[in-house]
Formats: sequence, structure tokens, C-alpha cells
Amino acid sequence: MEQVEKIEIAVIGAGLGGAAAAALLHQAGFSVHAFEQAPVFDRLGAGIHVGPNVMKVFRHLGIEEALSKIGSHPDYWFSRDGRSGDYLSRIKLGDFALKEYGAPYITIHRGDMHAVQMGLLPDSQVHFDHRLVGLEEREEGVLLKFENGAQYIARLVVGADGINSTIREVLLGAEKPRYSGWVGHRALVNVGKLRASGLEFEACVKWWWEKSRHIMAYDTKGDGSEYYYVTGVPDQAWDYGTSFVDSSREEMEEVFGDNAHPVVAALINATTTVTKWPFYNRDPLSLWSRGRLCLLGDACHPMRPHMAQGACMAIEDATVLMRCLSGQGLEHYEEAFKLYERTRRERATKVQTISNANTWLKMPEDPAWVYSYDPLSVPLG
Repeated sequence: MEQVEKIEIAVIGAGLGGAAAAALLHQAGFSVHAFEQAPVFDRLGAGIHVGPNVMKVFRHLGIEEALSKIGSHPDYWFSRDGRSGDYLSRIKLGDFALKEYGAPYITIHRGDMHAVQMGLLPDSQVHFDHRLVGLEEREEGVLLKFENGAQYIARLVVGADGINSTIREVLLGAEKPRYSGWVGHRALVNVGKLRASGLEFEACVKWWWEKSRHIMAYDTKGDGSEYYYVTGVPDQAWDYGTSFVDSSREEMEEVFGDNAHPVVAALINATTTVTKWPFYNRDPLSLWSRGRLCLLGDACHPMRPHMAQGACMAIEDATVLMRCLSGQGLEHYEEAFKLYERTRRERATKVQTISNANTWLKMPEDPAWVYSYDPLSVPLG
């Protein structure tokens, strides 16, 4: 007879959104297991912005101070012309964000933030090297089948498994995400070389060119020891057949070097390693849940990263989902999932649309509708 461990809630994917969901549900008193296909935890990725809307969640989880100590606290988000250097906007952050939006705004290395999040989860409830390869919906729960042969039956399953979500495919059928026509270059730079230039490198600045080409550059550590940039560049096709490819300083010079501002030129000159990634999209989904399955984050509403809110939206999702399940109880999971979707759909779709349009903070505007949002107290429904 088949021996299968029964669990309460399974979170598929232990990235930033999945780790947040597991930690929030665990703190709320649920028994939750997180399943991650990566073989081990690693300091993956590069920089990430964390707005006050999500720092409030980290305060609730008890890790706001730890992340604040690691990350950088920019006083402004600057937008500047990539050639002339003219300022297009100066968006106040720093102490203003703390006072106005109720929490700090930080920039940090994604891996450093992820490590702090994972530290909230009991080791016995985090399962690496578990790639989901199939599931079967049964009366008593969902049978999860993993590539390594492990099987579990979960009362509820949360799909936090990214844009190529297996859970999404079960709900809506197989459909590849759509290439957006944009690529991004991700790079770490030689900070010593930056400083040797004698120029000022602002803690958070987005450089703009025509057709919305851009370089977003910022500190990822509070002591200024790590500086990072990500680009957005229109590119008609992605023909490499891989999730990313190596790029080069020479490619950066070709794309952005034509009469570039001296700070941009020095930034490119200090580039050490750089990779190129395609940006993919999906249209807003027709449903976020069915039966015992529900989605959050990129599995549900993937977006180009131009608002720096993709991970934040996943963590907001996780927070509202936790509140809905806490309020309705596991036995009323279908009502909880519907309440979660009603609460989150409009906001997530709005952020997805603006992020894909790549207009955020290019010109002066009030970002309060994003940063003042509190997923812990927003009315449900």
C-alpha cells in the first residue's frame, strides 16, 4: 500500500514569495512545508528594491531590523537623462519614506534578503531538491509527486513556483509565457574602480534613453561595498534557447555608450561580470485558484521588473492569503481563496500594467499608492 506523508499546506517554490508565504503561514499557526527545486540554498541573483509596503510585512515577521542593517537606504530615487545627466525626477525616500509611508525603503542583494527569510523556517519544513512533476487532486487533498520520488498529500497547495508554474499549468493548461521584446542585463561592478573615477555614484538612480532604454543602478549594501545595475533594452527576439547568456562590457558600451554621461561611462567601464536575460509576460489570469490550489506572485501575475515591485507583489499576495486563511479557516479554503483574489486582483493587475509600460517614476509623481499600502491591514474583499 502506498505510504505518503500527509501535510497541511504545501508551498511549491521557496523563492522570495514562497519563503514569505511559508513564514507568514507558519507564524500564523499553520503547519506548512515549502518545496524548492534547487538542490541547496545559494546566494543567487543580484539587487532588489524593497518598498515600505513590504518592509511592513518584514516588521511583522521580525526581520525588518536585520534587513535594514544589511541593505542600503537611499534618500532618493533619481531619474536622469542618460546623455545629459539632467534630472527628470527626484522621488523622496530615506527618512521621508519612513515618516510618510510607515517603513523604510531599502535596496539589497536578493540572496542576502532570501537568506534572512529562509532563517524563519524550521529546517524540517523546507525541502530542497524537490522538483514537482505531477499532482493528483483527491477528495482528502492533493497528491504531490516530485522528481526525486517523494510524495506528499497536502490539504492545500500554494503555487509560488514562478512564471513557468506547474500549478498554473494544472489550473489553466500548458501555455508558454510570451517573450516581451525586452532583455535585461544584470551586472556587478568593481566598486574600487568606481571610487577611483572621482565621480559621484548615487545610491539609487535610473538612467534613461530614448525608447525607454535604461540602466537602473544602486547600492546593495548599506556600507556601499557592492554596487549593481540592471538594464532594460528592446530586443526583437530571444533565440538562445537558455534562460540567460553571458554578456560583456563591450555590449554595454555598444548599447549605452553613445555620448553617455561620464557617470554612465564610468559605470560601464567598472563592469566586472554581466549577464543578459529575457523578460517574459503573461496576460492577467482568468483565475487565481481552483479547489485546493491557488497561485501567487509570478505564477499569477508576472511582470517586467521596471517598477521594482515584482517580488513585493508576491509578498503582498502571501500576506493577504495568510490573512484570508486565518480568518476563514482551512475548512473554508475555497471562500478564503476567493476573498484573497478579490482583495489582490485589481492592485496586482495595476502594478503589472504600469511595470510593463516602464513609466514608473521617470517623471515627478506621487508613489504613495504603492508604498503606503499595508497588506496586513488593507480591507479584505
